[in-house]
Amino acid sequence: MLLRLVLPVLILVIWTWLAGSKLVPELTMPTPIEVLRQWKIMFDEDDLIVQIFTSLTRAMTGLAIGGAIGFLMGLSAGISEVVENVIDAPLQMMRAIPFIALIPLFILWFGIGETPKIVIIALATYYPIYANTSSGVRNVDGKIVECAQSFGVSDWELYRKVIIPLAMPTILTGLRLSLIISVLALVAAEQINAQSGIGFLLARSTGYGQNYAVFACVALYALFGLLADLLVRALEKVLVPWRSGVALR
Repeated sequence: MLLRLVLPVLILVIWTWLAGSKLVPELTMPTPIEVLRQWKIMFDEDDLIVQIFTSLTRAMTGLAIGGAIGFLMGLSAGISEVVENVIDAPLQMMRAIPFIALIPLFILWFGIGETPKIVIIALATYYPIYANTSSGVRNVDGKIVECAQSFGVSDWELYRKVIIPLAMPTILTGLRLSLIISVLALVAAEQINAQSGIGFLLARSTGYGQNYAVFACVALYALFGLLADLLVRALEKVLVPWRSGVALR
């Protein structure tokens, strides 16, 4: 834990020094203390907790949809070469399209409500889970599968107790990537006529030239990314407890 704190503390020290130096234009970079002060102002005046909850709901809803699609497709592609040959090329083509470039189309198709925001996040997050699930399932040791089948394990138990658990470390890697991407997609999604959420506060602060408030909103997005990584680390301890006894680290 102490080692994990070294770099964040160093970043805070450098950040404070830069904010007080003349290396950056005045009034463009607040100190960490000023960011905390801005958060308190937002909490008092803008119901910051409600805004954070709104943004997290958008991100998690989009991630749940995109993650479920990516997981099911990845599982199917990992098990069946035929399925992989059918779906992999279209998914690769969709992955190559920047999701930000689709925002105007989504506005035309879905309007300016919550739907295009959720669709953007889902589209941005499906691929890491698809690719890692497919890779993890495809690389499960065939001898272990044959051994389980020789004991009469049903197909459902084979997937639930053998294939998915063995592929879970790789699947969680995809989840970690998708969680981070969901935050990036959230930033873009909340530019679509958002009336609430961190993106709404960011757009309003930018329009009014409130530089410290803009920085505070950006810091919130960074905090979301940190919390996302901590969440996956916690899931690893619950879902793959056996890994600590067999993996290098």
